[in-house]
Amino acid sequence: MEQGQAVRKVLFYRDFCKRCGLCSAFCPQKIILRDVEGYPYAVDFSKCIGCRSCELHCPDFAICVEEEG
Repeated sequence: MEQGQAVRKVLFYRDFCKRCGLCSAFCPQKIILRDVEGYPYAVDFSKCIGCRSCELHCPDFAICVEEEG
């Protein structure tokens, strides 16, 4: 990882999620997949560019993108 590059993680709140799939549809890096129940999860945080598209398109506020560093 380059110096100064932020480490990101995407948090999913299953209690709020209605499994609409908007987060995975709008992720430009395609790192958000859905499990067998339809809930989202991130497969590779290192590819997250921090655009927050998933967070901004979620109608239920079930996603939070956090940066560290």
